[in-house]
Amino acid sequence: MFHAFDNLEPTPQMVRSDWLALLSRAPLELLESAVGPHWPVKPNWLRAPETGLMMVQGRAGSTGERFNLGEVTVSRCALRLVAASTDTAVVGVAYALGRSHRQVGLAAVADALLQNPSQQPLLEQTLLSPVREHLALQRSQREQRAQSTKVEFFTVARESSSMDDEGDEE
Repeated sequence: MFHAFDNLEPTPQMVRSDWLALLSRAPLELLESAVGPHWPVKPNWLRAPETGLMMVQGRAGSTGERFNLGEVTVSRCALRLVAASTDTAVVGVAYALGRSHRQVGLAAVADALLQNPSQQPLLEQTLLSPVREHLALQRSQREQRAQSTKVEFFTVARESSSMDDEGDEE
């Protein structure tokens, strides 16, 4: 469940795969607030947002042979964004779990904007850092829920040895 990008720290030079991993898990509200103003009037879709299924694989005990666990719904898209200042076209892509076409469209715009080094500091502050905080909060809540279900088992042998230890102190 946890991936290498779960613990990403902001670096001076982010790699595209790092921000794509964050954008794929970003909630729609964060994407909307940070990228919504940059939404093109008429997007130049290379691949319009579409939804399909993807097979998910698992491993028994995380080390065993792979097996097909099931299918999940995935949305994807690709668009071309023309930078007004330089007249160069940049391609943004996005994949995300679920059926939200708006979410993958905004993530693709964010990907295209992040490829411009002058846009990176602003988007790091307004989008990527809040996404990291959101993912860290989700992870801590998940860990707290798991911790609340933890059961401590004591064996009779352990209890009797601790009783013997107490008896020796007298």
